[in-house]
Amino acid sequence: MKALKRMGSLLFTVTLCFALIVGCSSNSTGTGNSNSGGSKSTTTPSSNQDSNKNESKERVKLRVEVFDRGNAPEGLTVTNNLMTEYVQKNFGDPNNIDIEYVAIPRSEEINSLNVQMAAGTAPDLIFTYNEGAAYSWAQQGGLTDLGPIIDEHGPNIKNYLADSLQYGVFEGTQYAVVARRVNLQKYSSLIRKDWLDQLQLPVPTTTEETYETLKAFKESNLGGQRTIPLSFALAPDSYEPVIWSFIKEQSDEARYLRSVTIGSREYPILMDGHKDALQFLNKLYNEGLLDQDFALDKDKKKKEENFVNGYTGLYMADTGTAFGGGENSVVMTLEGNVEGAEVVPVLPWTDFEGKNRQPAYNPSGMYIMVPSFSERAEEAVKYLNWMAQDEVIQYMAFGEEGLHHDLVNGYPVGNSSEEAQKLLFNSGDMLIITNGIDFGSPEKNNEYNALSVVEKHREIATISREYANKDAVSQPIKFEKPLDSEAKYSVVMLEKYEELLVKSIMAKPDSFDQTYEAALKDFMDTAGNEVIQERTAMYEAMK
Repeated sequence: MKALKRMGSLLFTVTLCFALIVGCSSNSTGTGNSNSGGSKSTTTPSSNQDSNKNESKERVKLRVEVFDRGNAPEGLTVTNNLMTEYVQKNFGDPNNIDIEYVAIPRSEEINSLNVQMAAGTAPDLIFTYNEGAAYSWAQQGGLTDLGPIIDEHGPNIKNYLADSLQYGVFEGTQYAVVARRVNLQKYSSLIRKDWLDQLQLPVPTTTEETYETLKAFKESNLGGQRTIPLSFALAPDSYEPVIWSFIKEQSDEARYLRSVTIGSREYPILMDGHKDALQFLNKLYNEGLLDQDFALDKDKKKKEENFVNGYTGLYMADTGTAFGGGENSVVMTLEGNVEGAEVVPVLPWTDFEGKNRQPAYNPSGMYIMVPSFSERAEEAVKYLNWMAQDEVIQYMAFGEEGLHHDLVNGYPVGNSSEEAQKLLFNSGDMLIITNGIDFGSPEKNNEYNALSVVEKHREIATISREYANKDAVSQPIKFEKPLDSEAKYSVVMLEKYEELLVKSIMAKPDSFDQTYEAALKDFMDTAGNEVIQERTAMYEAMK
C-alpha cells in the first residue's frame, strides 16, 4: 500500500513536469528503445495507398504506441512481427515512413504514458481508453489539434467513424480520434458443468444460489487442493459484475451525483449497495471461496492459468475472450488439460429486483492522440486514414483467406493455424481505428461472433453473449465535457479505489466496517470530494 501512496505522489510530480515540458518543448519527437517493425519481407496484398503518398523525398520515422500484454508467440514481439511488417510494407514504405512501435505494458498504461508525456518521449501516436487522462493532457496543452489535419488528410477517417469523431472533441477542439466500439457486451461468466453434475446441482440463477454452489465446490475440493470456487483478480471483469448487481439505485441522477468516472468506467462508489457488494466479497474471501491471491493479479494471468488448469469453478471474463483464439481458446485449453471438463454460461448475480443488472460499454472506444511535441501529426493522421479502409481492416482483423481464415456463410472465420496465431495474436491492439468488426447490423455481427468460435462451442458462446446483454445498462449521457477533477485525479482515483477493494475484501469480518469506512474516507479526501462537487455543479447546470 506504501507503493500506492508513492505512485499518487509521483502523479502530481509528473503532471507538473509535463506542464513545464509542454511550455518549453522544442518540438523534439523524443527517442525510444523499441524494435522497429520495418522488415520488407511481407507478401500480403497491399491496400490503396495513392491518397497517402508522401510527396517529400525525406524518409521520416513515425513512432506508434502498441499494448504489450505479454502474449507474443515465441520468436516475435509486439514491436516486431508479421503485422508490423505488413504495416511497414503497405503504409510505411509507399509514404517514405519508417514505423517504430513502442511497447506500453497494458497493466501500467496510464502511469507509463504520463511519465513519457512528461519527459517528452511519448510516441507520435498514443492511445488510451481513459478519457480523463486524454482530457488532462489536452488541458495542459499536451495534445495536437487534429481537426485541420483530418480535414486535409483524413477522408477515410471521416467516412468510417462518422459521428464517433465527436467523442474526441473537447471544448470545441478535435484532440482525439475515438475508435468505434461495435460490441457493447462487457462481461460474461462460465461455470463448470461437470462439477455441477458431480454434485447433482443445477446451474445457479440467483446470488444466493451461486453462493451455495461456491461453498459446495469448496467443500468437495473438485479442483483438488488448489480448488478456487470463484475466479477473481484485481481487475474490472472480476469485481464490476458483482458490485453492479448490489447497486440499489436506478436513476441517472443518482449515477451522476454518487458515482465517479475513472477512465472509461463508472464506479458507483457512493451509491446504495456499493458497501454491501464489498462486504459480500469480503465474506467470499474469508470463507476461501475466491482466489486468496487476487490482489497480486492485476493482469489476470494467474486467474486464466487457474481456470485452464482446472482449479476454478466459476469464471468471469470480458465477453468473448474465453472462446476467442479458436483451438487455442481458454475453454479449449481447459478441455485439453482436464479430461471431462465442460462449461456452460451462467448469470450468477441478481440485484434487489431479481434482475441480472450488469454494466455495458458505451459506443465509443479508445482515444487516439498525437502529443503536441510530436513533429509527425500529419503522418499519424495519414496512418489512421490508411487503416480506415475496408481492405486494410479486413486484413488486419482476419489476414488472408485460406491461410489465416476461411469463409463460412460469407464471414471470415479464423482457422486457428500457426500462421494465423503469428499474424493475428494482437490484432485488436494493432487495428486501433475500431474496437470490434462491424458487418453492417447487430444481427450480422452476432452471426459473425458465433462463427468465429470453434463449432463445438458456438451455441454456448452465443448464449454467453446473449447473457451479457441481459439487463445491461450503459453509462448515462456524458457531461458536455470531461470533468477537470476526474482528469486531474484519474490515476490516483484508480489506485485509491483498488486500495479500497483490497483492504475491504481482505479485512477480517469483524473489522470490515472500520476498514471500509477508513479506505472510503481516504478515497474521498484524496480526490472524491472534489470530483463529486464538480459533478454536482455540472449536473445542475446540465438540468
